[in-house]
Amino acid sequence: MRRARTAAIVYVLAALAAFCGLGFLVGTAYIWAAGRYGSMAAALGFGIGFLLIAGLILLVYKISAGTQARYRTQRRNADLKAIGITAALAMLPTLLKGKGSLGAILGPAIALAAYAIYRENTKPGPDDPDAGGTK
Repeated sequence: MRRARTAAIVYVLAALAAFCGLGFLVGTAYIWAAGRYGSMAAALGFGIGFLLIAGLILLVYKISAGTQARYRTQRRNADLKAIGITAALAMLPTLLKGKGSLGAILGPAIALAAYAIYRENTKPGPDDPDAGGTK
């Protein structure tokens, strides 16, 4: 715990020094631009530049957030499917011991097969040429 605290303090101090260095570099760039183009043009250029950087950061965040949301949805669906299969396999021995075991197993199995056929025939896949999408 002591080493982690010491490492955290060192990293915070290094980050603080890096931010100070970046501040001085930005100040130096402003002084150079003000000397070359004038203080009004330099201030306007720096303001527009920082606004563009902020917009770019937000754009990248929005794009990555959408990608992560799709990944989480796919992962959640896969997890739910795995849980369902595991629950069905866990119930199999109990169903096989009962008196109406064949009907108890075949009924849901036929329903699942029918549902899978229905989903396959109603949802066009990404490779389906009739889907209307482009690759």
